[in-house]
Amino acid sequence: MSSLPDRTALDITIFTDALSRRAFLKRAATGVLLTAAGTQFASCGSSSESLQTATPTRTHTTMQGDLRAHDPSLIKQDNTYYVFSTGGGIQIRTSTDLLTWQLIGTVFDVIPSWVIDAVGDITDLWAPDISYTAGVYHLYYAGSQFGVNTSVIGLATNTTLDPSNPGYHWVDKGMVIQSTTSDDFNAIDPNFVLDANNVPWLDFGSFWTGIKLRRLDPQTFKSSTKDTRLYSLAVNTSSDVDAIEAPFIIYRDKYYYLFASIGFCCRGSNSTYSIVIGRSTSITGPYVDKTGQRMDQGGYTLLLTSYGDVRGPGGESIYKDGGTDLIIYHYYNAAAGGAVQFFISKLHWGNDGWPSIGKPI
Repeated sequence: MSSLPDRTALDITIFTDALSRRAFLKRAATGVLLTAAGTQFASCGSSSESLQTATPTRTHTTMQGDLRAHDPSLIKQDNTYYVFSTGGGIQIRTSTDLLTWQLIGTVFDVIPSWVIDAVGDITDLWAPDISYTAGVYHLYYAGSQFGVNTSVIGLATNTTLDPSNPGYHWVDKGMVIQSTTSDDFNAIDPNFVLDANNVPWLDFGSFWTGIKLRRLDPQTFKSSTKDTRLYSLAVNTSSDVDAIEAPFIIYRDKYYYLFASIGFCCRGSNSTYSIVIGRSTSITGPYVDKTGQRMDQGGYTLLLTSYGDVRGPGGESIYKDGGTDLIIYHYYNAAAGGAVQFFISKLHWGNDGWPSIGKPI
């Protein structure tokens, strides 16, 4: 793990290219108290129906410390919560109560050389996904250039997340999936998921032809050589550039739920991200929205969208903390000049089997 220097200023780089993927904070102020905005409840909608927004029914809650992270992925080991996020060699933040967070370093001291060889000179890895399977922590991450689909997804593993543990050591396993300019998909935004039979899969994707799924080998946790099919799960037909990304799949009560972000990230207060959802009885789809429209044909149910000073919520992931499902995502705080920060809420599951944004943690 690499330690980070003291940072006293916040620089927000906003990429306005229609196909730009990720921008993150080049410098983040540590130890700064931030107030995380409460979340707006959104009614169910789809690309084929008008999007309606419910009035927020609760007040803001306070989270503090270093919350300035894109694409947060949450996990807990022992009594400590960890958030992995976009930036440098993958930023790491910790908390013991989910409320107060500190930036403790990065997974990699330098970008792995194989990533540079594949995509060119970059300084930041994107959109990590952390999970624990078979006694090992698996961290999938992406490397890419802005506005192109010359991209790779890599895998790093560790037996512990505690830097004070003598066994703490990230082992880079190399490439899992790659896309080039000859492909019609973009290999970023990975999410690892086990199906109901404990078969491993990786969903991913950004713009181009939308969200994809590949089966993984249960020994290497890389792409399967037995099932080489690239499954298509979701597109955004309401966008000229298929603005959908950041997929995340969970399995609950015989359904697979696919979360994704539509719209544009990384534009500060002008960001248009919203979080949408669909579900399927098969991990390979088809996923449908609440009205029955297929996500691979442009359907989706709206879960969360902008309101007030909360702009562009997205880059979401889900973590089951005991018996509670938590959703973590980033947004841009218009009251703070469009600064990015992450927020954590509970997911509420209705009697109809569909989720909504519940109370803050």
